[in-house]
Amino acid sequence: MRFSFPRAALLAVSIAALPAVASAQTVTNPAQVQSGTYAIEPGHTQVGFSLLHFGFTYYSGAFSNVSGTLDLDAKTPSASKLSVTIPIASVQTTSDKLTDELKSDQWFDAAKFPNATFVSNAVKRIGKTDAIVTGNLTLHGVTKPETLKVHFVGAGINPMDKHYTAGFEATATIKRSDFGVKMYVPYVDDDVKLHIAGAFEKQN
Repeated sequence: MRFSFPRAALLAVSIAALPAVASAQTVTNPAQVQSGTYAIEPGHTQVGFSLLHFGFTYYSGAFSNVSGTLDLDAKTPSASKLSVTIPIASVQTTSDKLTDELKSDQWFDAAKFPNATFVSNAVKRIGKTDAIVTGNLTLHGVTKPETLKVHFVGAGINPMDKHYTAGFEATATIKRSDFGVKMYVPYVDDDVKLHIAGAFEKQN
């Protein structure tokens, strides 16, 4: 005789068998964050982009395997510094064909320009949890000043790996033609909206 075992019950048993993991205890007040040098945690850091495609839809993609450092001064945010490196070949979209095209010399030319970088030169706090970070963005061999609108999400000990982690989200809009990436402009929009999720692990 066979007995059916509902999938929901099987899932509940599987979850119950997992070791207990404490919930993350985070602070959301930037003044309570530990100052120091942080390194980007690439597994939970993403650089997303979106742009209008032929006036029909906003098409999106993302970069991963981001690296970099944050020198965070919680008491004097304006003294903080950020440096980020984004590997161009990490670009992903929902279309394999488009993903390959974006890496080609018609678009980002990942072979010739393997990385994009952002290096801050000023941090200005706006309100309790937000800041304006200005700096130089280098993309496709061109360096231009750009501005990030940054929001502090939270900080605390990651219950999985026990590392002290601070998280931020940032947005910006750049013109790709400024960096020599002009394919299909204006049919594929020149304005590219960026949405960045950044996780940083404290090093000291």
